[in-house]
Amino acid sequence: MPRFNIHHITKYTYEGPVRDSANQIVLFPVKDAFQEILRHDLTITGEPPLEVYKDYYGNEVGSFTHAEPHTSLTIDSKVEVVTKPRPAVKDEIPRETQWAMLEQMRWQVPYIDFLKQESFPSIGEVLEGVCPEKARTQTPLEAALQLRTYVYDNFKYIKGITSVETTLDEVWKLKAGVCQDFAHMLLVFLRDLLIPARYVSGYICPNKNGMRGEGATHAWIEAYIPGNGWVGLDPTNNCIADDLHVRLAVGRSFSDCSPVKGTYKGSAGQTLEVGVSVSYESGKMIEEVETVLAVQPSSNGTSEATNSYRRYMEMMQQQQQQ
Repeated sequence: MPRFNIHHITKYTYEGPVRDSANQIVLFPVKDAFQEILRHDLTITGEPPLEVYKDYYGNEVGSFTHAEPHTSLTIDSKVEVVTKPRPAVKDEIPRETQWAMLEQMRWQVPYIDFLKQESFPSIGEVLEGVCPEKARTQTPLEAALQLRTYVYDNFKYIKGITSVETTLDEVWKLKAGVCQDFAHMLLVFLRDLLIPARYVSGYICPNKNGMRGEGATHAWIEAYIPGNGWVGLDPTNNCIADDLHVRLAVGRSFSDCSPVKGTYKGSAGQTLEVGVSVSYESGKMIEEVETVLAVQPSSNGTSEATNSYRRYMEMMQQQQQQ
């Protein structure tokens, strides 16, 4: 069973002193039969009292307020976790029975939330190739695996081209993004087929072949497959989520699982730096904060270094419209 050390740092630097920084953090790995948390050390600037509770989806959530004036805020999380293999996915129930089971579940709690479709201008175009009747010639598992591969094959993995504020409409037009965008796109496809699907945030740990999304928070989805329950599908790496995936939280979308979010009083200008370091049990966890941190792309997608592909795609779309 793999044992990982995960170091996740979030640092905000403000243009001037701020105060009353109220924050919500979702940095507590899931504790269940497949994940054992051996140790979790959490350090926050100013050492404010931390209230931890369970949200509607069963995630552990922490909230705190740093009231004193400060020019930076660092949230430093160190986790030691053991992951365990999941049972092999099976497809033994007859196809028609599985689709009938999903039809009955569409109005049941908790599946209702995970069937709610996100509306955006291009959704008709997005779903044009996903014909429910055609999909039902396959089992729900076969359809889900095919759609996972579709996202993997048709979207380019390019860091920095999108941000947490990028819409699905933009992702569809760019045909590019990162793990968060891949996960959201797969959710749209699965929910159209009435397969309950939920967003998963966490980490992907290194292996000998290398994986997209290492060295950062990762995202994938879980689809409810009759006879199996929630099955993790990683469209960024075109694989079934396994013991290299460490889960932090589940929800309808990224907004339910955001590792850190909050508000403060004071100067509007800020810089966000985030870093994730993952090592095996025998590996050394990086202790120096500045070694791990990397400045995050701006939410308006204007970074010269990271968005040349985005500008190229926007130029091509403008030419097509002329």
